[in-house]
Amino acid sequence: MRWRSVVLGLLLLRLGLQALLALLPALARGLCLHPRLPCPGPRPPALPGPPAGAAGRGARLWGAAAGGDEYERRYSGAFPPQLRARLRDAARGMFVFGYDSYMEHAFPRDELDPLHCRGRGPDRRDPSNLNINDVLGNYSLTLIDALDTLAVMGNSSEFQKAVKLVIDTVSFDKDSTVQVFEATIRVLGSLLSAHIIITDTKQPFGDMTIKDYDNELLHLAHDLAVRLLPAFENTKTGIPYPRVNLKKGVPPDSHNETCTAGAGSLLVEFGILSRLLGDSTFEWVARRAVKALWSLRSNNTGLLGNVVNIQTGHWVGKQSGLGAGSDSFYEYLLKSYILFGEKEDLEMFNAAYQNIQNHLRRGREACNEGEGDPPLYVNVNMYTGQLMNTWIDSLQAFFPGLQVLIGDVEDAICLHAFYYAIWKRYGALPERYNWQLQAPDVPFYPLRPELVESTYLLYQATKNPFYLHVGMDILQSLEKYTKAKCGYATLHHVVEKTKEDRMESFFLSETCKYLYLLFDEENPVHKSGNKFMFTTEGHIVSVDERFRSSLWEDILPGGGDSGHKTKAPELKAANFSSNCNRVPDERRYLLPLKSNYMRQIDRMVGLI
Repeated sequence: MRWRSVVLGLLLLRLGLQALLALLPALARGLCLHPRLPCPGPRPPALPGPPAGAAGRGARLWGAAAGGDEYERRYSGAFPPQLRARLRDAARGMFVFGYDSYMEHAFPRDELDPLHCRGRGPDRRDPSNLNINDVLGNYSLTLIDALDTLAVMGNSSEFQKAVKLVIDTVSFDKDSTVQVFEATIRVLGSLLSAHIIITDTKQPFGDMTIKDYDNELLHLAHDLAVRLLPAFENTKTGIPYPRVNLKKGVPPDSHNETCTAGAGSLLVEFGILSRLLGDSTFEWVARRAVKALWSLRSNNTGLLGNVVNIQTGHWVGKQSGLGAGSDSFYEYLLKSYILFGEKEDLEMFNAAYQNIQNHLRRGREACNEGEGDPPLYVNVNMYTGQLMNTWIDSLQAFFPGLQVLIGDVEDAICLHAFYYAIWKRYGALPERYNWQLQAPDVPFYPLRPELVESTYLLYQATKNPFYLHVGMDILQSLEKYTKAKCGYATLHHVVEKTKEDRMESFFLSETCKYLYLLFDEENPVHKSGNKFMFTTEGHIVSVDERFRSSLWEDILPGGGDSGHKTKAPELKAANFSSNCNRVPDERRYLLPLKSNYMRQIDRMVGLI
């Protein structure tokens, strides 16, 4: 009798399993158990559905198509113009809320504390608090950093008001010790950008002229740069000290160590200033620093480390990567060439890019075909090319945008997709993400713009609506997770969504600007016929002949040769709408990355 009971039990178990399998597809939709489809994390509330009468490709955007791949249903098809306009307005509203909150609760201090609705300046009680003191110099940082965003958004009245406030209230005669790099990209760069906008005879953004303007912003920029110059003195290599006191020069207890990006990403702003003033000093010291760093690269790999001793030239940090400590060094090699036309800058960039491909890139050879892991750029030892760790940081998300500028769009698509998958999982980018553990190593998100920047540039290069969907995801996440009582707050932990009481100035100068431009197809940046370039802080500068000629080629480090310059009309940069290679209409609505590769990346970051 016992064997009959066993047989009966097995029969009942089999029937139960068959019933469960029959129900599994329905359960999977609710419990996210489907073995092939990504499991979305917490998502912001969806924007309203399609306008009445939406059909064809537009209807497929809203999942109206029966069957088909999940990725295609979600991302393919035209992006309704009404939705795009609403997202443009939402991006503008995000900027306005942050800017108005700063002006009401924080100005003239440097930053806004969005949770307590108050201002923040340098930490005088704790000079060692470099996270604050490197950036905040007691000079209304957020107001200055936001100037050209006001212009790009067409707000001439507020731009003019803000410029007058800067002229009337800002002084750099302050007992503040700031990081040379941060003061250069956030403050010097914005002053120069706003000055160029004001004095542009074409006025592409509307009437941004200032009555009785007498180059005051240029004079302020000059004053600041002069106060930064002591950082370049008394250094045996020509690589500058990382910090300077705006009144007293280099502090007596200053460190002799600096990062590659901090010392080697000053050339764009210093070069513009030199060429506007007709004074070679600023470009000369910045170029000398770049060449000094370049001369210290490894003979074996051609790579640079991330921290160097400015007196000995010894590499203290031997990590070579694309994130913090290195990122903008590579960016400014290319952008200096785009702006100034110096052939040597392009030669250095091309060599650096090839070394990056040879030693940092992992994964399959092609982005959209073949077997193996998706392409990823890792951190390696500068001398051996051996892997040093298994994390990447959020600053590296700028690199797909840089790849767009040189035309390596295919590789940019893959790397961007990896960072977007991380964003989808957390609704933000952790400062460091461990790709082996599939978890954040450093879990905070300070409203950084790099993923938005690359999304914008990839859209300009491909016109693929996929990137509008990405922008919509980012915009919704920011609204849901970072909006505070007064402005937008740093996420202390991307998993727990806890907030820190800080709104960094680059949120207004970059994050909001790139989101706005992504959705504003008719913006003068895209339609005026002018050529523009963005600095590493997102400040917009025109690319024109006056920056591509100088009177001092013979005194720049390494000499110069006017024959090495590229004429402005020959310049082709992929962020200029008029120069983009358009994809054929029949392919415009396909996914930029095949669904199976998107699914592979989602699986790698733990979405599946």
